[in-house]
Amino acid sequence: MVQLVDSDIKTREVLDWQGLHVLHFIGSSCFQKLRIFLNLKGIAWVSHHIDLPADENLQPWFLGINPRGLVPVLVHDGAVHIESNDILTYLEKKFPTPRLIPAGHENDVAALLKHEDDLHFDLRTLSFRFVFATPGPPKSAEALQSYAAHGSGTVQGAVDHEKRIQIEYWERAGKEGFPDERVRASARKFRTEFDAMDKELAQQPYLLGEQLSVLHIGWLIYAHRLSLAGYPFKRLHPRVFAWKERLGSRPEFAKEVGPVGDSEEQVEAARRAQEQAGGTLEAVAGF
Repeated sequence: MVQLVDSDIKTREVLDWQGLHVLHFIGSSCFQKLRIFLNLKGIAWVSHHIDLPADENLQPWFLGINPRGLVPVLVHDGAVHIESNDILTYLEKKFPTPRLIPAGHENDVAALLKHEDDLHFDLRTLSFRFVFATPGPPKSAEALQSYAAHGSGTVQGAVDHEKRIQIEYWERAGKEGFPDERVRASARKFRTEFDAMDKELAQQPYLLGEQLSVLHIGWLIYAHRLSLAGYPFKRLHPRVFAWKERLGSRPEFAKEVGPVGDSEEQVEAARRAQEQAGGTLEAVAGF
C-alpha cells in the first residue's frame, strides 16, 4: 500500500487537510474507478480538480504532493496515498461496508488488480490514438522538463523510478506518436483478456461469482474507454457487452462513464474521420 512518508512531500499544506480529499481529473480512468468505488460505499469527499490537459499535474505544486505526477491522490486526515488500486484497498479497510473485496479473496483480488493495472499503458495508447486524437506531441517539452525537475523523487523514502518510466513513455509518444504496431499489440492484449472474461461470464454473473466486487469497477472503466475508442465488444465479446451495458446502467456507475475529455460530438467527429481514412481501431488491429 503506497502511503507517502513525510520526506516525500514538498507541498506541506496538505498535511493539515482534515477529512477525505481527492485530487483528480474528471476524464482519468483511474479517477473514474475511484469515484464509482466512493459512490458504492457512500463516502463523502472533498474534490480538488487537477487539469491534466493543461499539465497541472506536472507542475511543482502537484509534484510536491505526488512525486509521480499521477492522479488520483487521496489525502485522508493529512496522510497522502497514491496509486489508485492501493487507494481502493486502503478505503476498503477504512470503510468496510458494503464489502467490495470478497472475504477470503483478498489475495486473489490484489493479484487481479495488479494485472489490470499492468494494462494501463496499453489503455493509454489506445485512448490517445482513437479517443483524444490530439495533434502534435501529447506532452510539451516544457511540461516534461517541469516533470523531471520537480518533486522529491522519492516514494516511501526511497528513490523512485516510476516517474522516469512515465517520462520515457511521453517522450517516445512525442517522437513516434502511437503507431499501428503499438496499437495492434495493445488491442490484442485486451482481446485476450475479454475473451477470457466472456467465458467466465458464461458461467456466473460476476467475475468472482455471485457478488459485485472492486474488479468490476476497473474492468468496466476499461471497457467503457475502449468502447469510446471503437472496440467492437458486441461482435467479439457479446457476454462482456451485455455485462457492460447492465452494470453501466446502475446509477453509481452511469454518472461516471460519460464522454472523456472532449465533448461527445468531438469524439464522434474523430471516429468519423478515422472511418473515412480506414484507420479505426478495428481496422488497425485487424479485428
